[in-house]
Amino acid sequence: MPNFIKIRGARVHNLKNINLEIPRDKLVVLTGLSGSGKSSLAFDTIYAEGQRRYVESLSAYARQFVGLMDKADVDLIEGLSPAISIDQKSASHNPRSTVGTVTEIYDYLRLLYARIGVPHCPRCGKKVKEYSQDEIIAQILESYLNKEIYILSPIVKDKKGEHKNILEPIARTGFSRVRFDNAIYTLEEAEDMSVDKKKKHTVDVVIDRMAVTKNKEDLARLNEAIEKALELNNGLVTIAPINPSDKASFAIASARREGKEGSFIAKNDVQKLNKKNPPRPLYQEGGIENTYSRLFACTACGISLSELEPRNFSFNSPHGACPKCSGLGTKLEIDSELILNSNLTIAQGAIKPWSHNTAGGGSWLMRILGTVAQNHGFDLNTPLKNLSPEQLNIVLFGSGDKSYDVDYASNRFSGELTTEFEGVIPNLERRYKQTESDYVRKEIENYMRVLICPACAGKRLKPEALAVRVADMSIDDITSLPIQETKKFFIRLENSKLLTARAKAIAGQILKEIKTRLIFLSNVGLDYLTLGRSANTLSGGEAQRIRLATQIGANLMGVLYILDEPSIGLHQKDNDKLIDTLKKLRDLGNTVIVVEHDEAMMLAADWLIDIGPGAGEHGGEIIFSGPPAKIKACKKSLTGKYLSGHVSIPAPKNYRRGNGRVLKILGAEANNLKNIDISFPLGKFIAITGVSGSGKSTLVTDILANALNQKFYRAKATVGKHKDIKGVGFIDKIINIDQSPIGRTPRSNPATYTGVFTPIRELFASLPEAKIRGYKSGRFSFNVVGGRCETCAGDGLVRIEMQFLPDVYVECDVCHGRRYNQEALEIYYKDRRGDGDGKNISEVLNITVEEAHKFFKNIPLIQQKLMTLEEVGLGYIKLGQSATTLSGGEAQRIKLATELSRRGTGKTLYILDEPTTGLHFDDIKKLLHVLNKLVDKGNTVIIIEHNLDVIKSVDWIIDLGPEGGDKGGYIIAEGNPLNVAKNKTSATGQYLAKVLK
Repeated sequence: MPNFIKIRGARVHNLKNINLEIPRDKLVVLTGLSGSGKSSLAFDTIYAEGQRRYVESLSAYARQFVGLMDKADVDLIEGLSPAISIDQKSASHNPRSTVGTVTEIYDYLRLLYARIGVPHCPRCGKKVKEYSQDEIIAQILESYLNKEIYILSPIVKDKKGEHKNILEPIARTGFSRVRFDNAIYTLEEAEDMSVDKKKKHTVDVVIDRMAVTKNKEDLARLNEAIEKALELNNGLVTIAPINPSDKASFAIASARREGKEGSFIAKNDVQKLNKKNPPRPLYQEGGIENTYSRLFACTACGISLSELEPRNFSFNSPHGACPKCSGLGTKLEIDSELILNSNLTIAQGAIKPWSHNTAGGGSWLMRILGTVAQNHGFDLNTPLKNLSPEQLNIVLFGSGDKSYDVDYASNRFSGELTTEFEGVIPNLERRYKQTESDYVRKEIENYMRVLICPACAGKRLKPEALAVRVADMSIDDITSLPIQETKKFFIRLENSKLLTARAKAIAGQILKEIKTRLIFLSNVGLDYLTLGRSANTLSGGEAQRIRLATQIGANLMGVLYILDEPSIGLHQKDNDKLIDTLKKLRDLGNTVIVVEHDEAMMLAADWLIDIGPGAGEHGGEIIFSGPPAKIKACKKSLTGKYLSGHVSIPAPKNYRRGNGRVLKILGAEANNLKNIDISFPLGKFIAITGVSGSGKSTLVTDILANALNQKFYRAKATVGKHKDIKGVGFIDKIINIDQSPIGRTPRSNPATYTGVFTPIRELFASLPEAKIRGYKSGRFSFNVVGGRCETCAGDGLVRIEMQFLPDVYVECDVCHGRRYNQEALEIYYKDRRGDGDGKNISEVLNITVEEAHKFFKNIPLIQQKLMTLEEVGLGYIKLGQSATTLSGGEAQRIKLATELSRRGTGKTLYILDEPTTGLHFDDIKKLLHVLNKLVDKGNTVIIIEHNLDVIKSVDWIIDLGPEGGDKGGYIIAEGNPLNVAKNKTSATGQYLAKVLK
């Protein structure tokens, strides 16, 4: 195998026919400006070719399930190994996926609990054990040797009723006595006695009464009695030691000793004895009554458990999943607050889902409600807030079985119909369950909230599974612990006496696998996560590091790993662990290629490749390739200039004073926050910092953003626990600029999202040729009938459904990807003759923002929107570039540019989470310029950030910590960067002090 991966003539996307040699079995970092071609080289060339060659080696049958990647536009690649890509995409959108399932740790936990778990009763919490018949006899010999006992078969356990209906079946089995509430009776006596059916009673069949000895005959008799008892009630037997001082039972015992088998004392004598001496448990002095089960069953509660199997602990299996929420831990419930607008009357549309004919059913339901209103003292013109609680309850939940005569009329029929009124909420719930329309279901979901399942309290499993314990911990207890604590628990479990020698022998390998995977997760900075954390709540960086930890656990050798910014979301404190992890992956005998902008990662690499010099058409060249130490001397490398300190991002000389007003959260205690009060000074640039898992996203997103979105926009997101938010009146809107896609289909693109496509279409419609033909701006939209290609409906691509495989998009063979029909494509802006640069609408969508800025230089409205895209460093993206091809960082900056182009009020709160994702030093400088422009207008910008160049540039820092998970959630430091840098208890302050020197 050669020592280098040799690349010749790579031309994918903007790569300029590059030649490159990358050393094998090394940690290699690719860096450069955003859009310079790093991902084109790493993923679209190296990974694509490595994966394609591997797939080609499979059989034709296997290839149909994997899918063959297109051949990269490259002349030659040598020295490739099988390639594995670990990118920033979130782990899973499936709500059933958790950190535990993604890492396979949960599979080992299920196996552990099935093999050595100790079942407990889900009702009373007592330990449950299954006994074989031989084990039951051994227990009896150990506990009752040389004692007299009753062998009883439990039939009824603490149930109300007379229970005389069970006496005849007992008689048919050949037994003649029962123990009724601790007193022995013949069947005839039990039949005649008076029983309070409103009280709970316990009934056992008396199988035998004998002295326990090791005599051969007695052992045979004991064995036979136990067998009969177990058969009679499906596996239960009770052993009751005889208490000679109990007169009733002693009289019976004496009668038997005298050989009077059928001559039990008369009923009235028993009653007399019991009246003087109320029946007591038939115990000897210090004796204990025991019930043994051949099955897993609680003898006290009468609950039987199935034999433990791994599937009993799976929330994706009906054997283990909570039946109420089907293992999700949450339920979608109709929320009355989302349904009603209390300021309107019903006639004005106060009941939102019934105000139009979509999810609710519309006019017919309103006609019924009108009749209901007449019958209950209100009308449809009464404001909802003026209804009494009883009237509002009828509107929401119906009027029960009460019927109403409702008049109806249509073009063909009229008359009167008798019907019941089910209420708004039951109506929506029924329609949600019954409908087969995705549209209707989605409409109804707008009026629903995600709530914790009341049956399992969000734990996903059946009570029987949650009651199984290992070292007194349920499987939910384990998955609820931070990984750091889970790791400690399993290390302690392996090295302590919490497990028996037999349990350790059974679970040895399982414990080893669990512990190893937990250590890998800890090493990539994920100590603060829990195994029960839903995968769809993970950030791209967290999901990528989980996959990285999984790969390290696989112990593969000779593999080519390609990672995309694994340091996203990591505090500097955790970054060293990540670098060590990547080096371990390399030391196993793998080549690790990392697309990265983090300075520490670049300097720790064995080999550094800088691509540039610019972005888009100005990039795609190899500026530097060699050991990191040498890049500082490379004059052509912008990265080298930043690393050497010749170019830097300056810290502000003065910090803004703000407008003097404060937004304050009181009593924040969601997740790991420790009931803290936090003040956000308005009119400032604020950074929320802290180690991973310290509570930053909980504070800013779950509490602040969700609460304000609910207030301003009636959003349905769940708000994190807190007491109050003061100062909301000082802002007029909140804009959360996250990294979610600007669209999920090829139809979405930067031009439509930013709104620049509207004036472009209007410009084309104003051209002389368009006016002659009578074209309006809609003619140049690919979303409506008219100018679009109808074969692909304006997508430029045709979707081919692949059944159980992901859908495949292929270029439309009519418009050839141009989206429009021939008539629309004949309209050109600017002269196309000779050397003219005239373009039609499809060609405009295919040019970059930078090119469009020059092309439309005389159109101010278009110029303004394009300028903001350039200001955030997106001059290289194409106007019509599919949203599905944009990274999270690019999507976030498109949203930021869109907001920047709007007129502001100076009272807006902007929230950004890790806006530096995917950004080079020079891109960060541009981003800071844009964010500072927003603050200079009087707005407030709050960012969650780990990048020290950004943190040193803000006006105010709120640092959370001191650690992640349960050890986080406190305010460690507040103030401007200089003050925080002086705080020795702040991990952020310690690193900040170094960059402020």
